[in-house]
Amino acid sequence: MKPVFANSAIVTAPERLFVRGGTWRCVPLKVRYGLFQHPAAGLVLIDTGYGPRVTRGRRGLGLRLYNAILGPDLAVDGQPETVLHRLGFTPDDVSIAIITHFHADHVAGLDLFPTARIIAKTEVLGKILKQPARKNLRHGIFTELLPAGLVSRTVDVDGLAVSEAPLGLGKGRDLFGDGSVLAINLPGHAEGHFGLCFACLPRPLLYAVDAQWSSDALEDDRRPGFPASLIADDPLAVAESTRRVFAFRRAGGEVLLCHDPASSPHDLAQDTP
Repeated sequence: MKPVFANSAIVTAPERLFVRGGTWRCVPLKVRYGLFQHPAAGLVLIDTGYGPRVTRGRRGLGLRLYNAILGPDLAVDGQPETVLHRLGFTPDDVSIAIITHFHADHVAGLDLFPTARIIAKTEVLGKILKQPARKNLRHGIFTELLPAGLVSRTVDVDGLAVSEAPLGLGKGRDLFGDGSVLAINLPGHAEGHFGLCFACLPRPLLYAVDAQWSSDALEDDRRPGFPASLIADDPLAVAESTRRVFAFRRAGGEVLLCHDPASSPHDLAQDTP
């Protein structure tokens, strides 16, 4: 049950914004989302990446400004529907979608999966749906990207059984009751932000999502400060989560980040049949 990750878009940013000591050269950051086949639960999606609902068509002013500032360049061949068809599936085959947090680059394609059960933080979702749009906008959240009826098909990740993750990572929520995939709280980047530990792989894998944007930034002396701290929900919590992720890697675990520009063996190859 090895996950694969596709890239939905490229967002270009100066290296020194996300790695301390980096240069001003512009680096193409990926916007990954993942897929894996669970033997009992079926086809599972990890977030959705960016999609055309962010970049074109009828959108609110806030979302249009967000798109203009970040300028994501969509990867046409990396959109979920295209990738699923290439792998022999359709969006209706996705039984579960895990939403690690509700930023636009993680939920923009949710409308493609109207039959999927959602695993997410229900308390955070409820708060987002109730609070003023301006407050959500400050955190890169747009309720117009969240499909109607989302609450009714969402399972609260915090209501699942607790299990110990490998390599000193701490406790996590057992998503399928078999210890194979654990949701690990990694606060700081966004409210309710969590990663996924694939604990049963020969070398445990932690998909740490947006704990940092580059694997280089996991090290203490390369962790970015200002202005990266401006977009964090809690900069102190980011630092603590980063230390935990780095300690897991140092203990022998494998770490993958959503936006890391470096290629990963877990990235889906373009020629995958």
